[in-house]
Amino acid sequence: MSSKAEQKETHQANGAVLPIVPVDCLTSPDRGQLVEPSDFLGPDGTGVEVVVLESRANAKGVREEDALLENGSQSNESDDTSTDRGPEPASPLKETSFSIGLQVLFPFLLAGFGTVAAGMVLDIVQHWDVFKYVTEVFILVPALLGLKGNLEMTLASRLSTAANIGQMDTHKELWKMITGNMALIQVQATVVGFLASIAAVVFGWIPDGHFSIDHAVLLCASSVATAFIASLVLGMIMIGVIVGSRKMGINPDNVATPIAASLGDLITLALLSGISWGLYKELESKAYVNPLVCAFFIALLPIWIIIAKRNSATREVLYSGWEPVIIAMAISSVGGLILDRTVSDPNFAGMAVFTPVINGVGGNLVAVQASRISTYLHMSGMPGDSSESAPRKCPSPCSTFFSSDVNSRSARVLFLLVVPGHLVFLYTISSMQGGHTTLTLIFIVFYMTAALLQVLILLYIADWMVHWMWGRDLDPDNFSIPYLTALGDLIGTGLLALSFHVLWLIGDRDSDVGD
Repeated sequence: MSSKAEQKETHQANGAVLPIVPVDCLTSPDRGQLVEPSDFLGPDGTGVEVVVLESRANAKGVREEDALLENGSQSNESDDTSTDRGPEPASPLKETSFSIGLQVLFPFLLAGFGTVAAGMVLDIVQHWDVFKYVTEVFILVPALLGLKGNLEMTLASRLSTAANIGQMDTHKELWKMITGNMALIQVQATVVGFLASIAAVVFGWIPDGHFSIDHAVLLCASSVATAFIASLVLGMIMIGVIVGSRKMGINPDNVATPIAASLGDLITLALLSGISWGLYKELESKAYVNPLVCAFFIALLPIWIIIAKRNSATREVLYSGWEPVIIAMAISSVGGLILDRTVSDPNFAGMAVFTPVINGVGGNLVAVQASRISTYLHMSGMPGDSSESAPRKCPSPCSTFFSSDVNSRSARVLFLLVVPGHLVFLYTISSMQGGHTTLTLIFIVFYMTAALLQVLILLYIADWMVHWMWGRDLDPDNFSIPYLTALGDLIGTGLLALSFHVLWLIGDRDSDVGD
């Protein structure tokens, strides 16, 4: 049997205009039987070729195309127009730049204040004994914050897409998505948290050549416990946000990922600081506590694996979703090594408060864009479909930022949020007297340059990566966001460290970078 694309080419080659009939139109509404073949005879009594299109129904009994457009910010087109589309599907997200900006603005600011709070926490805890004497904890900071951002934003992206295409409309479907995804992120968090601790030990050992088994077990217990507890809390929050967004007529893609990232940074950093401090205090008197904590959370793994494996919605990700989160963890760990080497120098201690902010904002914005592009592609087919919605392998910067399609429009809106957003966050940090840096004009210029360059690079990579993964039969909801947020951590930390070093070299003593 030939594919739909082949059928279409054949009909065009013959120069004939053929009727396109959905499957449900072949049944009589009152008899539930197939329409007689005589109904498709031409005027001269000869048969006419008919192209039959499949029309699937969701739990509400409406076509899938209509379920895609139920969101309040999308158009409510009739059933007739949904089956008369041309070869190039119209943009399913009929949003203006103003509506995109309005929906993104509040969660973006909320996410930014969450990263500011995380930066303030890091600025305080960097002086704790556990951070002074077990400096590898600094390497865990971007790795775990990136991990939580990856897992929660990937979860938010998956659930947002499922909500937009009508896979969470019934209580049974909703419960199935919740249990499967919660078990999945517990598996991912435990495993990747364990691997992150190993990476922190290795990256800490290579420069110094010093290894402590007690510190290694402490890092393992702190990392695994933090990842597990943060996953549990943030997963429940994300489910509530997405379900609530759908009921309020808000596109979950615009609000879920920033909230996931903001809360993830703050909660994860607070948990990591508190758990590592508590376990560090037990090293001398109760050395058995650290390995016991690590063993406990690892022993729970089989339970989460069984639950996720039994759920068809998460089974595939359980087997194939490891590569992006593990590679992303390694990339973020490199950023953590940069942070460790930079803030360990008293001249650059002020960098700690700004690192979660610049990394969090960049990760939030690119996650929104990746989630939107992924939803757009899901509305036109399945990963691997050779539709015209994903024709580009390496787009030009002009097509990414200056074309007329909805994804380019959202990229412009997100990029324009960088400067005003960071100005608000910098003012908040300054008002709370956080960090060791006075906000001089030259410091703000260097900081904004780094932030703009980071987001510009990330948005362009997102446009290429999501389309490339779609063409490779990979679901961007599961694969793109971990890479993008990890790159955001690495690029943001690297550019920020470079800015601090340049400021120090040119002698901007007024900014008190070396206080």
